[in-house]
Amino acid sequence: MRALKGLVLACHLGPTVAVTALVTAVAWSAGRSPAGCLLVAATILTGHLSIGWSNDAIDAARDTIVNRKDKPVVRGLVSRRTLAIAAGLMLVVTIPVSLANGIAAGLVHLLFVACAWGYNLGLKSTVISWLPYAVAFGGLPSFVTLGTTHTWAPWWATTATALLGVGAHLANVVPDLQDDLATGVRGWPQRLGANARLLAPLPLAAATAPLVIAPAGPLGVIGWIALAVVAGLLVVIVAWKEAPFLVTIAIAGVSVVALIFRGDAL
Repeated sequence: MRALKGLVLACHLGPTVAVTALVTAVAWSAGRSPAGCLLVAATILTGHLSIGWSNDAIDAARDTIVNRKDKPVVRGLVSRRTLAIAAGLMLVVTIPVSLANGIAAGLVHLLFVACAWGYNLGLKSTVISWLPYAVAFGGLPSFVTLGTTHTWAPWWATTATALLGVGAHLANVVPDLQDDLATGVRGWPQRLGANARLLAPLPLAAATAPLVIAPAGPLGVIGWIALAVVAGLLVVIVAWKEAPFLVTIAIAGVSVVALIFRGDAL
């Protein structure tokens, strides 16, 4: 039971559930059948499990140095070897599950997984640490459309999700900046230092614009509300230097909701 608890904690449960739910919701709004939505959920989930477990296995020594008590390896719940084996097994599983969506859609999802593994294996410590996030998230709409209508996603969806990926990268790193710097991780957010917190909302907010404005048809009440809410949240962040980081996450939430509402335009 300790090992099982460790595996659950090490999979980065919040992001895993959030991304799985987001992509599945977009697939549903784009017209995917219930069975197809279940396949999408299984695809994203298996890929994310391999990513989360490999991340904690690779970073185990670094996490131990800074005594990251939120990490299950440091707490002794699960061993680094167990995580590495689990990550490898789930990586093998996600290949046929991905390809079950269709060859093109499956390859796009496997590109997502490859970007994340590349990040875990060393790109996180480079100035282009943002690039795997941009490429991986930018491909998610095409994973949905290639598996549903066998077409590539429109530019506005790819651009918006790539921006969401960059914003997610900044938002994910900000809480761990000091620990990362103490162990020699020098990715893009770490090089920005305290400025990373202020910059994180910008790509997330920028993602909302193409999602609301670019698709054909009138902007609608929901579109205007989304733009107004994002603008208001940005004013709060600029005016209130100590604004809770949840304000940044709220901006991401608005973009995500806009993406789901625009799923029928994919």
